[in-house]
Amino acid sequence: MVTVYSKNNCVQCKMTKRFLDEKNIEFKEINLDEQPEFIQHVKDLGFSAAPVVETETESFSGFQPSKLKNLVG
Repeated sequence: MVTVYSKNNCVQCKMTKRFLDEKNIEFKEINLDEQPEFIQHVKDLGFSAAPVVETETESFSGFQPSKLKNLVG
């Protein structure tokens, strides 16, 4: 399962979600503005900027098409 931690008015977040939608990759979105209880989890992963993409095996921050392509099954 892919989880995307996003924020409102975040261009890279929108680009990441659009990429996943276009590739038909199922993901769960957690909006950090609406669910601030997840901010500490993102910080614990080592990130301070959205979006953060988390899978069972890795996590990364920002819009990174090369890493997102690896999620295509």
